[in-house]
Parts: sequence; C-alpha cells; structure tokens
Amino acid sequence: MSTSLSTSGSTYGRPPIAGPAGTGPQALCAREPRVPAERLVAEMVPPPRFDSVRFDTYDPDPGQPSQAEAVTVLSGFAAGLGGAHASGGAKRRWFAKKAPVATTPRGVYLDGGYGVGKTHLLASLWHATPAEPALKAFGTFVELTNLVGALGFQQTVQTLGGHRLLCIDEFELDDPGDTVLVSSLLSRLVEQGVALAATSNTLPGKLGEGRFAAADFLREIQGLSAHFRPLRIDGQDYRHRGLPEAPAPFSDEQVTKAAYATEGASLDDFPGLLEHLAKVHPSRYGALTDGIAAVCLTDVGPVPDQSTALRLVVLADRLYDREIPVLASGVPFDKLFSEEMLNGGYRKKYFRAISRLTALARDAKPLVSQ
Repeated sequence: MSTSLSTSGSTYGRPPIAGPAGTGPQALCAREPRVPAERLVAEMVPPPRFDSVRFDTYDPDPGQPSQAEAVTVLSGFAAGLGGAHASGGAKRRWFAKKAPVATTPRGVYLDGGYGVGKTHLLASLWHATPAEPALKAFGTFVELTNLVGALGFQQTVQTLGGHRLLCIDEFELDDPGDTVLVSSLLSRLVEQGVALAATSNTLPGKLGEGRFAAADFLREIQGLSAHFRPLRIDGQDYRHRGLPEAPAPFSDEQVTKAAYATEGASLDDFPGLLEHLAKVHPSRYGALTDGIAAVCLTDVGPVPDQSTALRLVVLADRLYDREIPVLASGVPFDKLFSEEMLNGGYRKKYFRAISRLTALARDAKPLVSQ
C-alpha cells in the first residue's frame, strides 16, 4: 500500500523528525510524496548540508590561489547587495517604470570542476547576503524549472522579482528548451533588480576537463552574459583530498540488520528502487527522503540505461544535500555507471553522483557496528 507523505509544517524545507523506534525500517518504494507548489518556494534555501557553511568555513587549497580569491570576491559581492533593492525597494507595480539595468555585473558565475566547493561558496554567498531569507532564493536548475512548471512563468517572475538574490546551483545546459526558459526568466528577474549567482554542469559532448567552461556558459545564456562575472575556481575534488578509499559494499545480511537497528532507516532492494524512481517526479525526490535517517540498499548493481542513471543522479544529490548515509550491498558505487556513460555527455553528473554516494557510504560505515 502506498504511503502519501504529508508535506506541510516544515521550516524552510527541513525534513521532519524520524518516526518512533521499534517500527522497523521504512521503504522508499512505498512512498508517493505529494509536493504542493508553495513548498517548492519555501524550500528555495540552501539544503541542510549547507545550513552552517560560511565563507570562513571554506578551506581553500593552498596550492590553488583561485579558491582564496573566490572567497574575497564573493564576500565583496554579498556586501554590495545590502541596502535597498536594485529596483528601488518594494516590488514594482505593473504601471511603474522599468528599473534601469545595472551597468556593472550583478551576477557571478562560479566556473570550476565538481568537488572544488562551488556549492559551499554559493551557499555562503546566500548566508552572507544582508537580506531576510524570504528575499533570497537558492535552488538547483531542476528545482527552478519545477517551480516554473508549478507556478507558471509570470507567477514565478512575480514571486522571485522582489528578491535580493537568486542562487542557481548546477545550471543544467543539457536541454536547450529548458536553457531558453530559464534564461528568459533570469532576464526578467534582472530587469526587476535581482542579483544572480550560478554554477553549471557540462553540456553533452563537452568532455575536456569534465566541466562547462565559462565562455561556453555565457554563450549559452546569450543576452544574460553581460550580467555575469566569471569566477574561475581551480582544484581537485575535495571529497578525495586525504580521505580513505570508499568502504567495500557489505553483505545483504549486514545491510538488513543495520536497517532494523537504525531508527528512521529505510530498506529497499536497489532494482526495485530504480523502478520506483521512474514513477516519482524528480522534483519530489527530496520529499521522498523526508524523515529518513539512513538509506539501506541491497543488491546494488550497474544501472541499466541512461534515463534510469539520470534519475539516480538526482536522488544522489538530494541524499547528499540532506547528509543521509547510504549503506549498500552489491557492487561498489564506482561500478554503477558503464564506461559508455562515463565517457558520454553526462559524464560530469555521473562522476558527481559517484563522488557523493561514496562520501555517504563512508558516513554509513559505523551503522554496521551498531
């Protein structure tokens, strides 16, 4: 029987506390979350993993001067967003004159590979901007397109138009239609005086360094390019700096035992979960994990096709955002995606998913000893 999750009552999109002990593990496959549009707006804040990050908690790599420089530039950018809204304070009425477009960039684009701390810096910018949370928005590109789908284009412009800052993490450039949609939205928001900050993903066929270069990003968003200052951040994936190798998968018995011993844990077989993800819109994957303290998976194996793989990437992002440990049996996480996938146009997404699931697997290791 399906479980319809309540989505009301959360504060800034934080998941509710897990249920009482002794009830056994839950099953993600038994959940069919319903997410109202107003929750999509309320959740446009940095995810729980980035609640406490600040510029002074970012640890620049001494061998990469661009990282320390990024902190300095972004700190100044945040300070410059204080005071009145760029459009003159309150939201403009429909008959008011259009606000003058700023002659200097009111946007920054963080240009760097995965794992160099772009999201940490983007969330730090959100926290450092001197405005109440209701006047700042933070979300991924997918979450932004979902918001447009839920509210409609004009209502989204009205909803975000009075904001001081909009941060877009992982700007998706894989779908030309969505890119045009969001570019049009951002153009309208710039006219309203909203400052922008963004990171982006790799376009199909853009292999190179495994990242989407600033010049290409600015070309894709066309008329918006003048509003962004590219900020290059060099470095290696910090999740692999000095950290041990990912733990080997555990046995089905170990995973199952840990699921029953861990309050708020879920327990699913991996093939069944992949099938269930196809029935749930990716905008609801965050709600799918509400109240879950740990995700336990048995029989993890290679992902069969690209559509399934891309859904798994979104789930991995939501689990990582919420710092939910993942305990698994089967193949190691670096064997999830085929060589063809890892060499294809979505390679950056897959490597990011492997990196994040590996980090969550490390977090889950102590569950076996409980």
